[in-house]
Amino acid sequence: MVTTAESAVHKSHQQSRVLIVGNYCHDVLIQKNAVKAVSLGGAASVISNVFNGVSISCNLVSKVGEDFKYPVSYTPIVIPTLKTTVFHSYFDPGLHGNDHQDRILKRVCACDPIRPSDLPDTRFKYGMGVGVGGEILPETLERMIEICDVVFADIQALIRVFDSVDGTVKLVKLEETGFYPLLPRIGVLKASSEEAVFMDVEEVRKWCCVVVTNGKHGCKVYWKDGELGISPFLANQEDPTGAGDSFFGGFVAGLVQGLAVPDAALLGNLFGSLSVEQVGLPKFDTRLLQRVKDEVQRRKMQCLLHERSDGELEFLRPVGHEQFHTFLVAAKLITPCPSCTMEAEQTAVPHYTKQPKLLANPMYEEPIQRVE
Repeated sequence: MVTTAESAVHKSHQQSRVLIVGNYCHDVLIQKNAVKAVSLGGAASVISNVFNGVSISCNLVSKVGEDFKYPVSYTPIVIPTLKTTVFHSYFDPGLHGNDHQDRILKRVCACDPIRPSDLPDTRFKYGMGVGVGGEILPETLERMIEICDVVFADIQALIRVFDSVDGTVKLVKLEETGFYPLLPRIGVLKASSEEAVFMDVEEVRKWCCVVVTNGKHGCKVYWKDGELGISPFLANQEDPTGAGDSFFGGFVAGLVQGLAVPDAALLGNLFGSLSVEQVGLPKFDTRLLQRVKDEVQRRKMQCLLHERSDGELEFLRPVGHEQFHTFLVAAKLITPCPSCTMEAEQTAVPHYTKQPKLLANPMYEEPIQRVE
């Protein structure tokens, strides 16, 4: 099924409050010169997976080539003359005797960038700029700012550059990019602790909220007038793939449902911890999801009296925040049911080709090797 830019917006979600912008990818994991896994990649795929789990509709703008291999819930724009973006991740486990797997990431094929004209001509409450392969242009992010009340950006969409010879991913300082002048108009900028060194957090926090994730240590929220550490969740790590993207999905899902920033960040930490306990794109236990959704609604009603009337994000830790964390910890103890799948998977989705086995997705928050 080939979809033009004009008709690619998922029709059943025209009234959704969230716009996600970022390309789907094909990810290839290579270890010891052998291909270990091939999977669906791209932050957009991980975030939309979280949204599906908590029953939040969204519009998703993504571009792929006719070689795109996976059925997905949100139809991408297919570019007949190009191939889908492909990343090769080269891992060397335990090279330095630590818990990390050193990674060299290469973009070996790039699909078309997402342009302002590709975005829907409607207004959204929230927008998420979550490119991974350089597909989001400064002018595209600026257009998102114009049509969304609040824009969330992942710093990897802003600071990644690619070697002209072999596509090796490098990171540049945020202030050296064309996105830097847009920071005062962005609501939230998310970065991993490794990516955060490529910006001056103390300067950026004057213009927008900065959320820095730090794996098993949880995350930290910075804003102009303060900062706050958010508690983590214990996890039996199987695959750190997409943990930061799952966090971002849970975080924005919480805000969409009316939570204050600290509570939403707790929800993000929960989904990040659930992600690392599975290999590949996670499947969430339906009983856990229902308990979380019910508690979020209860939490929202509990905090209504403290909700800001101006629509701005609420950064102060609300009453009952620790109890909310305690509840989520208890909810996570539900024994996972392997046969449980999300309701979204029961929805008919477009098939492009025969779906390969979904294996480990090498897109995750481990530090990219810096190549000088």
